[in-house]
Amino acid sequence: MSTAITKMPAHVLQVRHDGGERYEITVRGHRILVDQPAEAGGEDAAPTPVEIFVASLAGCVAYYAGRFLTSHGITREGLGVQVAYRMAADRPARVAAIDLTVTVPAALPAHRRPALCAVIEHCTVHNSLADPPSVRIDLTA
Repeated sequence: MSTAITKMPAHVLQVRHDGGERYEITVRGHRILVDQPAEAGGEDAAPTPVEIFVASLAGCVAYYAGRFLTSHGITREGLGVQVAYRMAADRPARVAAIDLTVTVPAALPAHRRPALCAVIEHCTVHNSLADPPSVRIDLTA
């Protein structure tokens, strides 16, 4: 582990079983539920963890786009992100492709679009996918 990583404070989230295939995630006092569709044994009471994963990328892109627009004095009115994803057909189970479409405000001049694209391509979640974090799993009783 690099020194830069070990000096950063850890952000801690908690996940607990909430019945059936449903789990409650607590983040800084916020509550997020995840579940599975009925065909996967869940109650479809909330998005799946994979949907939350993909949504986090779309949300991060929207945030970076919004900040770019504001910094250039352009309204965020009309800003939106649509995301489609495909699962891999082989193993291991994983998201194989994510396609994002960013709807930009009409007020965004054409000459600013390449810069906006460069900014949103470097949102934190996208950077984390491009340069994946180390993942360690420990078991405890």
